[in-house]
Amino acid sequence: MKHLSLALLPFLALSGASSGGGRPRAAAEPADFARLKALAGTWKGTAMAGTPDAFPVEVDYRLTGGGSAVVETLFKGTEHEMVTVYHCDGDDIVLTHYCAAGNQPRMRLSTPGAQELVFEFDGGTNLDPATDGHMHVGRLEFIDADHINTRWSFYSGGKPDHDARFELQRENPKSKLQQIGYLGGK
Repeated sequence: MKHLSLALLPFLALSGASSGGGRPRAAAEPADFARLKALAGTWKGTAMAGTPDAFPVEVDYRLTGGGSAVVETLFKGTEHEMVTVYHCDGDDIVLTHYCAAGNQPRMRLSTPGAQELVFEFDGGTNLDPATDGHMHVGRLEFIDADHINTRWSFYSGGKPDHDARFELQRENPKSKLQQIGYLGGK
């Protein structure tokens, strides 16, 4: 067994070195991605999607892949559950939205360093953007550490159709002392 492990070592080293392909990894994580990671937890609030009637909503954010991706889950456990995964692509931040419409639009951050992060359509799967309905622009506005507003623009026939708006508050806000690391707690 020891000899087999030693024999495999060069192959494992080469597979890690050659799997990079595409863009080089950023030397440091973009500050905006750290802001997205800080969303980890449960958020509750109201949503309006295509109608003037607001309804209650819960959104969960969690880290995966050793902190290399942020997973946003909307309408968890329902037939309309949707997941958006944010991650870095070199120095850029990108997302893939796994939509209840059955398509997967990809977006790229177009406003780095702003209070409102704007992600714009950058391709996708299972959709023709000229004809099919899909999320085309996503916006996250950071009000403070415990409040965010998001707006998702749905396009149909190649043009804006309606927006889905969410006003969210962190379910269990950290105290200011916890935020700066003075007190324990998650």
